[in-house]
Amino acid sequence: MTMEGNDGRKDIVIIGAGIIGCVTAYYLTRHPFYDRKKHRIVVIEATRVAGGASGKAGGLLAVWAYPNNIVPLSFKLHQDLALEHGGEEKWGYRRVLCGNLEAHGRKRSELEGLGPAPGLPLGKRAGDAKKGGKAWSGTGLPKDLDWILPELVRGYEKMGGSRETAQVHPYHFTMALMRLAEEAGAELVIGSVTDINYTDTVSPTSTPPPTIGRIRNHSSSASSLSSASSRSRRKVESITYIDKETQKSITIPATHTILAAGPWTANLFPTAPITGLRAHSVTITPAYPVSGYALFTEITIPSSPEVRYRGPVSPEIYARPNNEIYVCGEGDMDVAVPETTADVQIDEQRCDDLIAQVSSVSDHIRLGRVTRKQACYLPVLNIGGSGGPLIGETGTEGLYLATGHSCWGINNAPATGLLLAEMIFEGKTKSADIRQLDPKRIL
Repeated sequence: MTMEGNDGRKDIVIIGAGIIGCVTAYYLTRHPFYDRKKHRIVVIEATRVAGGASGKAGGLLAVWAYPNNIVPLSFKLHQDLALEHGGEEKWGYRRVLCGNLEAHGRKRSELEGLGPAPGLPLGKRAGDAKKGGKAWSGTGLPKDLDWILPELVRGYEKMGGSRETAQVHPYHFTMALMRLAEEAGAELVIGSVTDINYTDTVSPTSTPPPTIGRIRNHSSSASSLSSASSRSRRKVESITYIDKETQKSITIPATHTILAAGPWTANLFPTAPITGLRAHSVTITPAYPVSGYALFTEITIPSSPEVRYRGPVSPEIYARPNNEIYVCGEGDMDVAVPETTADVQIDEQRCDDLIAQVSSVSDHIRLGRVTRKQACYLPVLNIGGSGGPLIGETGTEGLYLATGHSCWGINNAPATGLLLAEMIFEGKTKSADIRQLDPKRIL
């Protein structure tokens, strides 16, 4: 159990103001043991709130997401948050229908030039591993899904109704939860963390963790390190960051530090098995209003004799309540994770490909207006046998991981935040059993 000051004060530092960091700050301020006069919660963000995937994701919520030990809790918490804070109006929360769509796209010159290199699936489709590329068995298009050309549809399969699937606008959701946390006493700092500082504490049974880069040691007892009857254990002491506005180096105390930096987590904690999967997306204002559906597609595009085209494409299409359509494609690892979210490279051709793909099956989209082309990095585990996320304390006392959520970060953020609040204020989780997500299993 993590220790705090003799007076019980907790200095909680969250690194990263994406959806995970902001929602965690929110639930910390809502915990019954939180006292804003006694405890301090600081969220440190290098660029801006929701600057990465949290501001560019699709926002689909589903009970069939993974991992199943936190999904039911998180799905319910999304509903509770929307009811309590007016999420329908503030961040576009609503229940939607969801389905698999298989179609023949119309021939377009933009599609003929797509290259043969396959993309990496984001892992969002229910039963992705079991489908094995087989055609979906559909009985026809729902009547209200009238913005897809029916003559091009080969099959449609329902994945979820309004009880199983919902959506939010990730950017507005993240911003709203950060504001609510600030109103309750949390602080937001824009700056870049340079060091996690720690001390060594004596433990007769613990084993010291491996050396961690960008973490400074301030040994509190040299004699304890040389004792044959005891071992040292690291304990987080403080966080040092460069303030973006003043460019001054500032160190603040930290009894509990939560690394919620997504694919940037390994920059501060190199032993974290986290990497980034780049995902492109576009937003489109359709020519006519569209019904509330989230579609996972498999579109076969005709190829010309001059250009060989291999296989179908699989863009995801989400209709949003503000007469906006969000489209994302498969991921890639062609470009390494940059220094910050502000440095993410956008491949214009990939965005144009997405627009052409979905336009080939919908005139509502084809005649619409493209409003944004963007890219982000999803935090994924780079080891086999575990799909993530990692939620919990590391081998370093007071240092927690909350990352590796892959494409389900928006979906699972509320459960992650609530469980971390329970860990920090009560020493254990009570709302869900997340032993399989314990970072110490694989670190």
